[in-house]
Amino acid sequence: MSWSRYNPVRAVLLAVGTLVARAGIIDRERVERATDLSWPRIVTGLARMSRSTVDVAMVGIALGPAAIAGVGYASPFWGLAFSLGGGVAGGTIGLVSQRFGADAYEELALSVKASVLFTVAITLPLVAVYAGLAEPLVDLIGSGDEAVTFGADYLRVVALGVPFAALNLIGSRTLVGADDAWTPMVLRGGGALVNIGVNAVLVFGLEWGVVGAAIGTVFSNVLVTAAFGVGLARGGLPVMGAFPVQVPLSGPHIDRGLVADLVEMATPLIGTNLARNGGQFPKLYIVGLFGPNVVAAYVVAMRVRALMDTPNWGFSMASSSLVGQALGRDDEDDAGAWAHDIIRFSVAVYAVIAVGVFVFAAPIGRVFVDDPAILPTVTTFIRVACLGVLFSGVYGGATGPLRASGDTRWPLYAQLTGLYMFALPTAYLGVVAPAVGRTALYAAILAEMAIPACIAHYRYRSGTWKVVSRDYRPDATPSD
Repeated sequence: MSWSRYNPVRAVLLAVGTLVARAGIIDRERVERATDLSWPRIVTGLARMSRSTVDVAMVGIALGPAAIAGVGYASPFWGLAFSLGGGVAGGTIGLVSQRFGADAYEELALSVKASVLFTVAITLPLVAVYAGLAEPLVDLIGSGDEAVTFGADYLRVVALGVPFAALNLIGSRTLVGADDAWTPMVLRGGGALVNIGVNAVLVFGLEWGVVGAAIGTVFSNVLVTAAFGVGLARGGLPVMGAFPVQVPLSGPHIDRGLVADLVEMATPLIGTNLARNGGQFPKLYIVGLFGPNVVAAYVVAMRVRALMDTPNWGFSMASSSLVGQALGRDDEDDAGAWAHDIIRFSVAVYAVIAVGVFVFAAPIGRVFVDDPAILPTVTTFIRVACLGVLFSGVYGGATGPLRASGDTRWPLYAQLTGLYMFALPTAYLGVVAPAVGRTALYAAILAEMAIPACIAHYRYRSGTWKVVSRDYRPDATPSD
């Protein structure tokens, strides 16, 4: 049996999808194709999120709650790499999938080259800023001298990996847009395993603490970036086999029209990611006002939520790829059918995951902390995250077709509204009204996910994204 067809993740997805298909809600054939494209991305997400989760668990075991809080304070700064790279990559998959569907391979290669240049240009400045100003940056949102020191030490080292983390997303989205989610899974999943192994040696063996965890993160990202670069340039890798697309190192290198399209598509996505990630700074500051134990519980719950949210790695990207390919063939009806079925498939899978984690929240919390004084708080935060993650299935499924079509402004509006107009004010209510207390933090976690999901789904249901896509298809001319 081939592991690419018989594995636990694929089996679970097919089981859930088959049940939903039998109810007449989605098409069975679409379940199979969406599963084949989604599950490698989900495994990739599990590997990457497991890596960051293991980072937190390792430093927590080795150094205690202050180290967990410190890594948590540094995480939003590291997350900017994925905000910037993910935004560009969102534009990349739209351009690549449409050109792959239209067999326009020269334009496809130029789209990838434009993405690489854009990504390097916007991430290099972060390296200098983080390396030189790590402590004052962490001190802006952190509380407690020990936690701030841990956070600064981690950020100062992990800064070197920022451009590589962003470029990994470009390589991954390029292949997913060309119907290959298996290769990114193997490369990025393998990088995650290397990261965990290096961390174990450096954190426990050499006792380098948070610095060891940061070194492992940088090393694994450099390794994966090199693999993507060599593979795309050669058209494949030894053992891995041929890639579905090739990006030759020879010219031409720049197409101004494609660069303009990429910037126009990616800028709102970058804004969306920055809005979401940027909101973590004031939110962590607010959480810090509740004390270091609440910060540690919140950071643990967010790591668990990130693991639960990995289906969006697959469903959102599968939707972007399959919808984009249909749009590239000028088949808007088929694009709409793919979007419709993947959203419903995604929500069903999220429901299964949320119920399972909710039931086992307490033992999951004990993986990170064993202090009975904070374990109940950790458990409650995890269960609230389970309720909120249900909305993530709606949001990810709805943004997939928006990203594929180039209609990328509405996810930005959704994030701005949910985070800044609802989540942050709700969280701060717990500070100014002590009677509300932690309940405000729980409500903020729900609002942060529910509001963007409703807004993105409204835009998807309008169907306007199909019209928007006409300006970005191969050889398209601007419409009115």
